[in-house]
Amino acid sequence: MPQIFHRSANPLARFTIYGGVFILAAATWGAYQLNSSSYATGAYEDREQPVQFSHKHHNGDDGIDCRYCHTSVETSSSAGIPPTKTCMNCHSEIWNNSPYLEPVRASWREGRAIEWRRVHDLPDYVYFNHSIHVNKGVGCSTCHGRVDQMAVIYQVASLQMGWCLECHRQPERWLRPRSEIVNMQWQSENAFAENKTEQQLKQGLALKQQYKVQNAAVLTSCSTCHR
Repeated sequence: MPQIFHRSANPLARFTIYGGVFILAAATWGAYQLNSSSYATGAYEDREQPVQFSHKHHNGDDGIDCRYCHTSVETSSSAGIPPTKTCMNCHSEIWNNSPYLEPVRASWREGRAIEWRRVHDLPDYVYFNHSIHVNKGVGCSTCHGRVDQMAVIYQVASLQMGWCLECHRQPERWLRPRSEIVNMQWQSENAFAENKTEQQLKQGLALKQQYKVQNAAVLTSCSTCHR
C-alpha cells in the first residue's frame, strides 16, 4: 500500500500529539484553578445586607461576644441568626433614632424578621454541625476569619470539600482550648497550619485526646459529612 502522507509530516504529527497532551493538562489545571477561585466559591465577596451591620464595630471595638448574637452555636447544628429582639436589647436605648437602624425598628414594630443574606452556605448534601466543631476545640476565626476586623462580613474560606478534609486529616493543627473559641487573636491562628511550632502541635494533640476527637479514618469517611 502506498504511503499516504509524506515523511515530512511526521514532525507535525508528533508536535500535534504532544501539544494536545499539554493543552489537555493546561485545560485541566485551569479548570481546577477556576473551581477553587473566589469567583466560583464566593470567597471575599461582599454581600449587601438590609442593615449596615459591622462585626468590626460590635465584636472588635465593643467586644461583644459572638455567642451573644449567635446563641445556639454551642448547642445546635446551626449558629443561628439573631432575632430582632437581640438588636433592640441595645438599640432601643442607643442609636435609637439612627436612620441606618430604621429597618431594625420596622422589623420590631411589624413583628417580621429581617431578611439577612446568608454568607456561609454549604450545599444541601453536606451535613455540618456547629456545636460539634465548637465543642471539639475549633474556633470561630478558624473557619470564619477575623470577623472582628470586618466592617462587612464575607466568606474567607472556599468551603469546598478539600478545605474541610485539610482539617479532618490532621485536626490537631487547628484545635484550641474551648475557653479560647471566640478569641479572634488566639496565637495558633498567627501561623498557617503547615508552620505550626512543635509546642503548638503538642498542645493540639493533647486537646485532640482530651476532647475525644475521632481519628482521621472516621473524620474523612464519606458518611461523616454526606448522610
